[in-house]
Amino acid sequence: MGNEATATPRRATRLLLTSDTHLPLRARRLPDELLQTVEWADLVVHAGDWVDEATLDLLAYRARRLVGVHGNNDSPELQARLPEMARFLEGGLRFGVVHETGAARGREGRCAARYPDLDVLIFGHSHIPWDTQAPGGLRLLNPGSPTDRRRQPHCTYMTCTVADGTLGEVVLHRLPQR
Repeated sequence: MGNEATATPRRATRLLLTSDTHLPLRARRLPDELLQTVEWADLVVHAGDWVDEATLDLLAYRARRLVGVHGNNDSPELQARLPEMARFLEGGLRFGVVHETGAARGREGRCAARYPDLDVLIFGHSHIPWDTQAPGGLRLLNPGSPTDRRRQPHCTYMTCTVADGTLGEVVLHRLPQR
């Protein structure tokens, strides 16, 4: 036994991904399950269409860290507080957040060309959960909406972990009917 340094593995960062909350138009409040998951998460990511500044204030207050962007339904006040696109480095991966990526057809190739410097792109707008990988490795994630399922069977959000340059399992959470 020598003086070998033993590396202590770092705990993975826990992410909560949400989008398209549309409060108070589509629901009066965020679902309790989502708010409980905010407490679990190290980082909350919101991909736009908050609609209500109070939702931004609530998540900013409750989240350890918050990254958000504005969407097409957000007021000028929200647009002044939030960027159209956000980038951050977490757990050795390069993340980007935008609200809209255009039509589903051709999305992977289009996003890979537009964001060649990212490992993961989180987006919203459609309210349709999405988890695919583009040629070249870009992972595309849309958590759906926790408050407005539109034509989807459930309202949804996502969680995942990231550590040492690896995105852990991405889990789509289906919320109970209100």
